[in-house]
Amino acid sequence: MKSKQRDILGTLFTQAIRAADPETALAKHLPAPPKGRTIVIGAGKGAAQLGAAFESLWQQPLAGTIVTRYGYATPCKSITVIEASHPVPDHAGLNATKALFETVKNLDPDDLVVALISGGGSALLPSPPEGLTFDDDVALNQVLLASGAPISAMNAIRKQLSKIKGGRLAAACAPARVVSLIVSDVPGDDPAQVASGPTVPDTTDRADALAAIKAYNIALPANIMAYLENAPEDAPSPDNPAFIRNEVHVIASAARSLEAAAAHCQSIGLQAVILSDAIEGESREIAKMHAAIARQTLHNNRPFSAPVVLLSGGETTVTLRGEKWGKGGRNSEFALAFALEIEGSKGITALAADTDGIDGSQDNAGAFVDGTTTARLRALGHDPVDYLSRNDAYSALAHAGDLFMTGPTGTNVNDFRAILIDPRPQ
Repeated sequence: MKSKQRDILGTLFTQAIRAADPETALAKHLPAPPKGRTIVIGAGKGAAQLGAAFESLWQQPLAGTIVTRYGYATPCKSITVIEASHPVPDHAGLNATKALFETVKNLDPDDLVVALISGGGSALLPSPPEGLTFDDDVALNQVLLASGAPISAMNAIRKQLSKIKGGRLAAACAPARVVSLIVSDVPGDDPAQVASGPTVPDTTDRADALAAIKAYNIALPANIMAYLENAPEDAPSPDNPAFIRNEVHVIASAARSLEAAAAHCQSIGLQAVILSDAIEGESREIAKMHAAIARQTLHNNRPFSAPVVLLSGGETTVTLRGEKWGKGGRNSEFALAFALEIEGSKGITALAADTDGIDGSQDNAGAFVDGTTTARLRALGHDPVDYLSRNDAYSALAHAGDLFMTGPTGTNVNDFRAILIDPRPQ
């Protein structure tokens, strides 16, 4: 279903992606060439594109290894690119983790390690500690994904149950200097949270992980819980001497991408408001909040005056309900829940999409919806409420013809939401 409103929102998404372009972002943060070797490591859904961009900008010899999601690889000249599974780890990821450690073996103080990190690295880098198995790592990831816990809580747990996360990969690079260049997909842009921080330690410890499990009622398998309660050591802390010469730079983020979208709105004569770049919470509940603001603006010109575009980012979550569920990611679920809340409203059109181009494990980036979406579904014999109750937003929005398809974008700054409120006749 095409419309002028959807064209505007699609253009805003394009502007947001351009603001996170790997080569543009990297060019501003290149480190000084080292006396020794340049080694490039990386992980994430946008890591291969970062690697190719870095090669085009770097004037010295280099070598390295990067891990990305299946279908996200970009050819590199001197960097080996390995594909692995996301969001559920596979053995290719396990082997890729080993390859990263091999890449940083036997480095010298004069060597430079450039770490190119983007979202998605947590699943791409399975590395269970001694006493746990690869199957345990897969089970852990599945439980966390279904828990509805925020990314900060999931990462606090992951870091204590891994040989690579929580700064451990950077520690393995010592005595070389590590410069981490990070595309942030997490609310608040804490670099230690992106991909569970393989090259960036933080202050969370085992006690924080156990507190997160309790706070979010996460039912870990008994053997994993037992390991966590009796782990021989915590992830390294930021004051560890191995990190003393390291640097960390966030080179792209949701905030910058939303600002680019807002600037484009202004250039075409539309008011734009950035609600937040760090929204967390249950997707369907966040949808209700956004819809309430949109309806109030449409009908009462408050808290904003229409026409206006509301922009937001962050990382919502989906709690899987029941024993069986359908297809969809957090942006599709947001879109379907939002459509139910604005049913029948004329003058509200929304786009919710993942900036990496893939929403969850499906082939869509997200979806467009408007006040006609749910009525069109019912006219086709589909109950949108039933689809939402089964976490099957993808199927519902596919029936409606409202899916937003982009393919991999080459970057990842998390959720992008744009809501156009315009009561004027079109």
